[in-house]
Amino acid sequence: WLFIHRRIMQPLNIAVIDDDEITLELIVDVLESELPVNVVSFSNSALAREFLLKQTSDSLDMVISDMVMPGFDGLALLRDVRSADLMFPFIFMTAYESRQTKLLARQLGAVAYLVKPIVRKKLVSLIKQTMSSYAK
Repeated sequence: WLFIHRRIMQPLNIAVIDDDEITLELIVDVLESELPVNVVSFSNSALAREFLLKQTSDSLDMVISDMVMPGFDGLALLRDVRSADLMFPFIFMTAYESRQTKLLARQLGAVAYLVKPIVRKKLVSLIKQTMSSYAK
């Protein structure tokens, strides 16, 4: 109940990571217009990794990350976050769908794997669904 109550009172804290600045801006716009959120966005995966590893499961609610990026790819970010015992949900976005990558993402604990272009309603619905399942 406390988690649900906190969600009603406070916005979600979401990190969005994508090396494509246009996609990054579009995702941030969708989140900010559709949900009560505080968004921190990164186009540089090394800076994103640094930020993520300084978080706690209480300070960050979710990560939405591109899969293929220079520096650290999405799977490397997820591995590093899980190695630091951070369990916030990860949603991946990719323009390059691969069954093997999708399976690996699931094994590492990603909650979803969306293929670009991202459908606004689907993303918002997925975030709501993910946060309600983490509330239990």
